[in-house]
Amino acid sequence: MPQPLRNADLIARRLAAAGCRHAFGIPGGEVLTLCDALAAAGLRVVLVKHENAGGFIGEGVQHMTGAPAVLFATLGPGVANAVNVVANAWQDRVPMLFLTGCVDPADAATYTHQVFDHSALLRPITKASLTAVDGAVGAIVDKAIAIATDGQPGPVHLDVPIGVAQAAAGPEPAPRPAPAAVGPAPGAALEQARAWFRDSRRPLLIAGVDALNDGSAAAVAGFARRHAVPLITTYKAKGMLDEADPLALGGAGLSPKADALLLPFVADSDLIVLAGYDPIEMRAGWRAPFPADARIVEFAAVPNTHGMHRAGIAFACNVAAGLEALAAAGGRADASVRPDAAPLRRKLADAFAVPQRWGPHQVFATARASLPADTVATADSGAHRILLSQMWRCPAPRTLLQSSALCTMGCAVPLAIGAKLAAPDRPAVAFVGDAGLEMVLGELATARDLKLPVIVIVLADRSLAMIALKQRRSGFADLAVDFGATDFAAVAGALGGHGARVADAGALAREIDAALGRRDRFTVIACDIDGRDYDDAF
Repeated sequence: MPQPLRNADLIARRLAAAGCRHAFGIPGGEVLTLCDALAAAGLRVVLVKHENAGGFIGEGVQHMTGAPAVLFATLGPGVANAVNVVANAWQDRVPMLFLTGCVDPADAATYTHQVFDHSALLRPITKASLTAVDGAVGAIVDKAIAIATDGQPGPVHLDVPIGVAQAAAGPEPAPRPAPAAVGPAPGAALEQARAWFRDSRRPLLIAGVDALNDGSAAAVAGFARRHAVPLITTYKAKGMLDEADPLALGGAGLSPKADALLLPFVADSDLIVLAGYDPIEMRAGWRAPFPADARIVEFAAVPNTHGMHRAGIAFACNVAAGLEALAAAGGRADASVRPDAAPLRRKLADAFAVPQRWGPHQVFATARASLPADTVATADSGAHRILLSQMWRCPAPRTLLQSSALCTMGCAVPLAIGAKLAAPDRPAVAFVGDAGLEMVLGELATARDLKLPVIVIVLADRSLAMIALKQRRSGFADLAVDFGATDFAAVAGALGGHGARVADAGALAREIDAALGRRDRFTVIACDIDGRDYDDAF
């Protein structure tokens, strides 16, 4: 006899209908019904070693599939452990459903063990914090999914009391239709933008993560190629145009060396088109980077309220529809590529040229040459991420994943695990510092249990290199940045993977080649480097 549908089943079915196929977390008594329902609805419920890492694994899956990430946690410490990754999803525009269990209101009135106000903790770092209510669970979960995915995506918290999860569900709501891609409204502003575009001789396109999230990546690349417009992207949008393309000027965000070349090019543009450009990824040098008289046309998911820049003409709309409307009246009168684009590409390449000596430059260049073009690379926060983001050439979107808005450590290994889980036929490599890897060593056991052959390349310099660099530049002594060496090869073996230690490009290339041949084991390659090699590197 079929079991009656529970509210937890209704939540799980709506997530499955939204394309979710995985849920990550650590079970506790308050989410057992939810976990049972998720599995019954066809989602793979994956045990992780820490809720924070579970959220990043979910994000890695999300970037491969497009469906919202699903993270679950039990009440109290489970919820608190996840705060960092929820904040990351909020700043890095990752659609996420964070499901938490809680005691029923009547119990909470007199029971205090592990009980605190989850919503009060999470409300500042989520798009919404909702509580499931018996009789309206279907409407509430649909609202949660819509809020998480519409506009600028982000995390939505759904607190589910035990009794509500177990209660019989009401009728399942009809599917919510996907919102239509809306373009800019006709009128004087659009006509002015078209005139600026038609007359431009030195146009520039700057694209960001909003264009990825609203499905406009191909439209951005097509616009750049059709109209011979050079493209700069944020780090999360790298690969929107194949970075081998002569129009691709690479990523920008945190590198003063790159900014010294890119910002004068920006200032010399007679039209700047912002295509889903979200400046939350950018350093302070990109605050008000455009000349006061610059002609700027902006297409963004939401109205510009951040104040990082101003646009003369701005539309809150789908980016692809906006670019199509901009060029609907015809292309540029002078359709040639601006002559300073090719020299700028050469200067950027020279700025990040690989020196003869062993160090982080050689690590990244060797890895890029040794790994297939479709490899999904992930980067932890630190000095290595800034250099990698300038050197690593992306042929397609979502081939370099990182926390570039919140810039949190401990993300790269779980991001790579999630990417490999969702796209098993593509290699996945995580670039981490030794401090960052030590934060998440337990997730190597998760990779072991999932039999995922991810590759972890560790830049082992026994220091917080980025902070040490800032201390030196400020005239301070090294303080709380140095630590002892860890034998990562031995740790990898103890956790069920393969480990190696290398100190030259040839050895690294051989270890990567061997790692690509492993089918059920992760590989950790520790690259011994000198942290001072980052001085003046980016």
